Amino acid sequence: MHGLRLFTSRLELRAATVELAQAELSNPTALAALLDVPSPTGWPPPLNDEDSQRYFLSLLNQAGPNAAGWNLWFYICRDPRGLVGNGGFKGPPREGRAEIGYSILESHQRNGYGTEAVRALLDWAFKHQTVDTIVAHALPGLKPSIRVLVKCGFVPVGDGPVEDGMRTIRYELPRAGFSNLPHSKIE
Repeated sequence: MHGLRLFTSRLELRAATVELAQAELSNPTALAALLDVPSPTGWPPPLNDEDSQRYFLSLLNQAGPNAAGWNLWFYICRDPRGLVGNGGFKGPPREGRAEIGYSILESHQRNGYGTEAVRALLDWAFKHQTVDTIVAHALPGLKPSIRVLVKCGFVPVGDGPVEDGMRTIRYELPRAGFSNLPHSKIE
């Protein structure tokens, strides 16, 4: 069971399937076995919980054949092999826009995994001609998350929705802004 995968210099990104999402929700040890990684400590990563897991499982259950990749992805470090985080899109693009989110386990933060994973997902998304802009929302106090967005070329464009009782900042990255950035090699 491999499905859709992306590879960067240090990471393997595996697109979620219904089977993977069900395992994540019910048994992280089973998820680790399906991904062929050691069982992660502290799973799920920050700002992920049972509600977000159920949300992605629901999206996957509703997804059609053209929706592969427009959902949750698992981030796996290639050496040493281990699950370091997750992220992805909140469904297929609508009116040229796709929304991205990401989270890295606390024990793996500040190693560049978030930036590397997000750049790989951006590269994958912008290969689809239906995508003109990628949108992200960040809580103002999440400085590491904001650094990932800035490193990936996103710019703040105003207020975003309220999450956890706080107003988020809306960031956007148009196709032209991404094409002007240096890219890491994606295999």
